[in-house]
Amino acid sequence: MKRKPIVYIALPVLNESENLSLLMKYLVRQDAPEFHLVVCVNNFEHWWDDPDKQVWCGDNQKSLEYLQRVTTMNITLIDKSSKGKGWPEKKGGVGSARKTAMDFISERADDYDLIVSMDADTRYSENYLTAVCGQFNSKPDLFGLALPYYHKLAGNGTDRLILRYEIYMRYYLLNMLRIKNPYAFTALGSAMAFPVWAYKKTGGLTPVKSGEDFYFLQKLAKAGKVGLWADTVAYPSSRFSERVIFGTGPALLKGQRGHWDNYPFYHYSSFDKVGQTFALFPGLFKKDFESPMDDFLKNRFNLDDLWGILRKNYKDPENFIRACTGKTDALRILQFLRADYKKQDGGSGKVLAEYLDRFWKGRLPEQVKMELSELDFERTTISGLNVIRDFLFHEEMLMRKKFDALR
Repeated sequence: MKRKPIVYIALPVLNESENLSLLMKYLVRQDAPEFHLVVCVNNFEHWWDDPDKQVWCGDNQKSLEYLQRVTTMNITLIDKSSKGKGWPEKKGGVGSARKTAMDFISERADDYDLIVSMDADTRYSENYLTAVCGQFNSKPDLFGLALPYYHKLAGNGTDRLILRYEIYMRYYLLNMLRIKNPYAFTALGSAMAFPVWAYKKTGGLTPVKSGEDFYFLQKLAKAGKVGLWADTVAYPSSRFSERVIFGTGPALLKGQRGHWDNYPFYHYSSFDKVGQTFALFPGLFKKDFESPMDDFLKNRFNLDDLWGILRKNYKDPENFIRACTGKTDALRILQFLRADYKKQDGGSGKVLAEYLDRFWKGRLPEQVKMELSELDFERTTISGLNVIRDFLFHEEMLMRKKFDALR
């Protein structure tokens, strides 16, 4: 009889000594099956000679010392931080740290064991690991999970920024779910999980300096189904951070300076164009049709006969559609939305309000309607933005569950 899967937690650590003790408390409280924590404490080797970064290296040493003293759980430490063990200048970062921990797990674990990706500054519900195991147990064909999340407000200067950023992320996912796109996921390294067999089959995580969670979930989605639902929530930090190029921390820093250009609210009609293009894939197996994304894709790939080449290489409809879906992936969709984006009078608030009025009018509570009537991300009260965020969170959770049930 096959044993129950062991949960392996992959945890990259950089400048996290103040967060680790609280994370350990959350892990100890897990009503979970057996789990094994694999931690990669990391920094670049040359930081030891950089006065501005030495403090991070010193903090990592505190983390190593603390983790060595923990006896309440099974921990493996991978030291990519101490002098002589850090990353070389052109190869390293959070992507490499996450990959190092996950590769260590995949080399030792059984194929049906699970890898759960976490971050040290994220808080987890007590049922988190149990809920993750339950989803893979009920849907053993899943290649991965992009799990629900929620940023708790801190009562400080980050609240307005994190609400703006989270509302943007939820607006994006809700539109992707609305058009039933296979790349509908929110990429958070602190809230994803997958079986060891799926990690191996897709070639593992690519160690980019930032955005490794996005690219890996994209790989999983190309190979099979990525689930979005588990009856649990991860609570990421809303702190400023310069440790990575992309993600919550850098977004907040840009937002603090009023630079939200990388996080616009694309009009829902642009998402419709993506949905219309994907709907044409079955017909394109027989002959060419003009799709809303044709000009963009031909320009991006420098090809005039975009679909004809795929027809020559894939002789049956199923593989042709899979090839079209693989070519028009999450990155291309995001690039298309940016190319199709047009700034509108009234800005992001108007785009969001128009979307909600178009697709959620019958479900909008009166309080949300009031806040939307004069929505301005710079002037609307924190409580008003939070009302909108909580409505989107609630509806997103329902759509996540429905989306998974229909697949």
